[in-house]
Amino acid sequence: MDPEARKDLTPLKLRKKAAEFAKKTVNLQRRSFKRYGVWGDWDNPYLTLAPEYEAAQIEVFGQMVLLGHIYRGRKPVHWSPSSRTALAEAELEYPEGHTSKSVYAVFKLVNVPETSPNVLKDLFPNVGLAIWTTTPWTIPGNAAVAVNEQLRYAVVEVHPYVHEAEEIVSTTGRDQSNLVSALKNGQRDQFLVVAEDLISTLQSKWRVNLQVKGTFLGSALEYCRYIHPLENRECPVVLGGDYITTESGTGLVHTAPGHGLEDFSTGMKYGLPVLSPVDDGGSFTEEAGQFAALDVLGDGNTAVVKALDESWSLIMEEAYKHKYPYDWRTKKPTIFRATEQWFASVEGFRRGALHAIKQVKWIPSQGENRITSMIDSRSDWCISRQRTWGVPIPVFYHVDSGEPLMNEETIAHVKSIVAQKGSDAWWYMNTEELLPEKYRGEAGKYKKGTDTMDVWFDSGSSWAAVVKGREGLFWPSDLYLEGSDQHRGWFQSSLLTSIATTGRAPYKSVLTHGFVLDERGHKMSKSLGNVIDPWIVIEGGKNQKEAPGYGADVLRLWVSSVDYTSDVMIGPQILKQMSETYRKLRGTLRYLLSNLHDWKPESAIMYKDLPLIDKHALFQLANVINSIKESFECYQFYKIFQIIQRFVIVDLSNFYFDVAKDRLYVGGKNSQTRRSCQTVLAAHLLCIVRAIAPILPHMAEDSWQHLPFPYSREDGSLAEFVFEAQWPRINEDWLSLAKEEVEFWTKALEVSLSLSPCVHWHM
Repeated sequence: MDPEARKDLTPLKLRKKAAEFAKKTVNLQRRSFKRYGVWGDWDNPYLTLAPEYEAAQIEVFGQMVLLGHIYRGRKPVHWSPSSRTALAEAELEYPEGHTSKSVYAVFKLVNVPETSPNVLKDLFPNVGLAIWTTTPWTIPGNAAVAVNEQLRYAVVEVHPYVHEAEEIVSTTGRDQSNLVSALKNGQRDQFLVVAEDLISTLQSKWRVNLQVKGTFLGSALEYCRYIHPLENRECPVVLGGDYITTESGTGLVHTAPGHGLEDFSTGMKYGLPVLSPVDDGGSFTEEAGQFAALDVLGDGNTAVVKALDESWSLIMEEAYKHKYPYDWRTKKPTIFRATEQWFASVEGFRRGALHAIKQVKWIPSQGENRITSMIDSRSDWCISRQRTWGVPIPVFYHVDSGEPLMNEETIAHVKSIVAQKGSDAWWYMNTEELLPEKYRGEAGKYKKGTDTMDVWFDSGSSWAAVVKGREGLFWPSDLYLEGSDQHRGWFQSSLLTSIATTGRAPYKSVLTHGFVLDERGHKMSKSLGNVIDPWIVIEGGKNQKEAPGYGADVLRLWVSSVDYTSDVMIGPQILKQMSETYRKLRGTLRYLLSNLHDWKPESAIMYKDLPLIDKHALFQLANVINSIKESFECYQFYKIFQIIQRFVIVDLSNFYFDVAKDRLYVGGKNSQTRRSCQTVLAAHLLCIVRAIAPILPHMAEDSWQHLPFPYSREDGSLAEFVFEAQWPRINEDWLSLAKEEVEFWTKALEVSLSLSPCVHWHM
């Protein structure tokens, strides 16, 4: 959509377009899921934009408000200038290859307390604090320099290298002799404070000699004061936390409470100002003085570096490759920015969440450690968004004081309106209509809020809107299933909302899977041309020779064959191999069906009258079905694939079917040996078809519709479809084969397979 058209969008027009897009996407997904053979209540799906869902979400939010878990505050959050809204951690991406413009700079000390180490007092006022930052644009918001009280720091005297006459150029092209020349011209403090462990690294990086004049613990620097390098104001040295290390930088951290969570936390302890001179679009405000209106991630960043250089505060500038947060929608960089937002105080229910995690079964088990560490270390949840689509935060603000009005009565009233009319009502109804009767006389004093809830609060309320809200469903859910990235997304938001309001996890088990890569293990990308489209796998591409259609069952068979607990690979060769396995399995079922064309259940031979080879075949079948059931219950689908491949395609086809030929084709049509063999084949057909149905529903149903005999359930009714037949029940007699007989036939099978096709058995 072009900018002009976007400007003409009113909130309701935008919401209408968003709803249309969402419903169109849902229809496309539903079409795909049906083609994949996925079961679902497709005529009655749950949609987060449905009025009943939105009302349930507001109910969850309201309960959290009344329990004291929701508050409004000004603190730094992930902010997307491209989307002009706050973002949650789960709405971020960290693409490879991001390069930041990092700088080393000097902040001049202007006050040293009497309790400071002698070396600091003796060399004052010619001492500066050396800092390093990957976000120079945050320096206008600097309020302190933080040190680690447990680290040792040193005052070092800066000397040029012996061969300083040689031109020294950095990797970015900046003249490194700038540091030395500044010292020679008296424009730079001769003594710097750095972490002792980093002296060697900094000497090499800055191309200078650093002579140690004295060392002390970081705690000794507390309450020293320096002059801001770009503004005429004093700032303190404070004690930070374990986030200050000697892995990189100088060991001294430029601290801007308005631009970082750790900075904010440290700033709160010292009562530092929360400066954040950046607007919604990511440009400096008038508060930033000379940098006003410049883009902080572009010209603004460059201008700050230039200003540091002109004030003789810049030591060095260099490119720094690292992981940096991007908006998952716009694919553009984000920033940390202090704004007024609504938060869920995780501290209020963190302990309950950590306890609940231990009660859940995590598949694979390492998922427990992953989500535990995330919950244990996460900050408060920013749940407000500056968007017009989504569920509104049901709050009213006093026009004069800005104080929020949000209580049990107002929330309940908004919830009832949304349940009847949907959340669009928040935008087309006026404040008087949205307020309960008690407040309507004062409606002119209030205005409705414009923030909406985080989309993860939307999806995180599904346990309340769907599982608790629909008849026939049971809470907590048996299983939540998604990709491993959802430990910080849906799994976590669902857990937090449920614990905060009910004290229980919304699920009994959580299963996570890896991601799909190409045959070479590379991430799929349109630019690389290695994307595998499931629809083309099923239906085929434009060139059927190069991209044949394999049908949904081959795709499903591939899914069952891989260990989903890690990333999995797929490609033309893998699909071709899977198609061959599918073809062999289908051939086995055709063999069974064709040899039972004249068999009826009343023709079955009693187990006690079966020859030993048939009893062993049923013994094998019973164990296979039990193993498949156990693997299904443990969600170990790849084991099912291996069992089916070994038993159905190898053991049956290469041994029992070979042995059965004479009995089926040579003896009389109604002979005891033929009926005995058919009894075993019928048992295999009925068991195998039902066992593979969850993975290969189309093949199973196709086989079932071609059963040459009727199949009755335990209540006597006919099973018209394979899924009506239920899971096969194993006759306990099948498992009663004597140990020596089992050993004999197992050995016979091994010999047969090793010599096949040379050996032909006669029974």
